[in-house]
Amino acid sequence: MGFYDYSVKNAKGEDVPMSDFKGRVVLVVNTATGCGFTPQYKDLESMYEKYHDQGFEILDIPCNQFAGQTPGTDEEIHEFCTLKYNTKFPQMKKSDVNGSNELPLYTYLKSQQGFRGFGKGAKALAMSALLHKVDKDYKNNPKIKWNFTKFLVDREGNVVERFEPTEDMKVVESAVKAKL
Repeated sequence: MGFYDYSVKNAKGEDVPMSDFKGRVVLVVNTATGCGFTPQYKDLESMYEKYHDQGFEILDIPCNQFAGQTPGTDEEIHEFCTLKYNTKFPQMKKSDVNGSNELPLYTYLKSQQGFRGFGKGAKALAMSALLHKVDKDYKNNPKIKWNFTKFLVDREGNVVERFEPTEDMKVVESAVKAKL
């Protein structure tokens, strides 16, 4: 199975097949409304506005698995994002990205691009320290580590990059631009 064989539910509970995005560059992001990385919504929306007409999509998949930082309903999450960050990209139903109830799409994404570290800098060190307390073996498994982990899918449906939340959004944008 490939990327286009999966589907997720939108906030209304309707299936959204990934095949709807054939020929487009897609960034799949697990998001949260009350996280230190939540301001990345601003950068995501900016990228969406710049590149959407060139074939770029963002799939926003809210997730409450990381310190309960997305406690609201799908409607409350959508309202928060549109009012605070003026987001226009598609927002899906709040879902799990790890564990027995994880979206099959995430099982696939993680199988294609595993965890390779948080990089360098203060945010990377802080995330490493936090995760070491929660999961001493976090470096050796493909699980999603935190909110705002991003997977980049090219126009052919290949999962070509995984970006941890600590990655500079300019690096993410540069990778998106290269695939357009």
